[in-house]
Amino acid sequence: MPTETKVCVVTGAGGYVGGRICHRLECEGWRVIPWSRQPKPGSGGVAFQLGQEVDAKLFKGVGAMVHCAYDFGPRRREDIAAINVNGSRKLLEAAHKAGVRSVVFISSLSAFAGCRSLYGQAKLEIESGAKSFGAAVIRPGLVYSDSPGGMFGQLVKQVQGSRFIPIIQGGKQLQYLVHDEDLGNLALGCLDGRVPLPAEPIAIAHEQGWELKDLLRQIARGMDKRVLFLPVPWQFVWLALKSLEVLGARPGFRSDSLISLVYQNPCPSFALLKTLGFQCRPFVTPRCRYGQ
Repeated sequence: MPTETKVCVVTGAGGYVGGRICHRLECEGWRVIPWSRQPKPGSGGVAFQLGQEVDAKLFKGVGAMVHCAYDFGPRRREDIAAINVNGSRKLLEAAHKAGVRSVVFISSLSAFAGCRSLYGQAKLEIESGAKSFGAAVIRPGLVYSDSPGGMFGQLVKQVQGSRFIPIIQGGKQLQYLVHDEDLGNLALGCLDGRVPLPAEPIAIAHEQGWELKDLLRQIARGMDKRVLFLPVPWQFVWLALKSLEVLGARPGFRSDSLISLVYQNPCPSFALLKTLGFQCRPFVTPRCRYGQ
């Protein structure tokens, strides 16, 4: 890709995954224009919120876009569709109209045929729209880095906060992890044309799945801690979270996220990733790193 086209808009740049992708692009010499709800002063960012109308003129001089934004605020299906699905369509249409040549949509391993969570279903709908505009679709697993954030960061905080951790179904839910640099490298490859655009979404994570209880133990080991698990019925937890949401509360963990955890993709495939020549590093927690 010529130097003058190495300008990329990253939506959701204020979030963990979006922020890590911004960092990776900048390390490779790209000029990144972060789009977020509250751009940092002096960042050159653009105030953006999914669901709003998008002026194609905002893409002037932009050759690429990575769409990471997702609004977790809406809880009802129709609101999720209006803001996230239709909002993404407006964004993709504007980018297409402006002639943005390379587009990557960051989806999730929670999106798969038959998924039960509203989040996964919304991501599937956005994937379909993104592919109709010629975008590459990437489905990352649980993203982690040396500076934990996002969902992985929540697990770290859970271990930091107490040695007694509630757990459902014996903590057997498999987590497939991907380092933020590996995710960034795949996104870069899609943007600069080194990765041929496949017809199917690209699932990216190390193929070794970690049961949730073992992942939490590994994190605790890095802090020189021991954790004890308190078994709780998942239906009870879901009902408690759903009740809070109905009352207008915003618990840190959503009832829909619990559905994603309970009803996971039984057999995610990383075969396409291998055929594209990418390999993810295995997850290892450096001793005491997350305890500092």
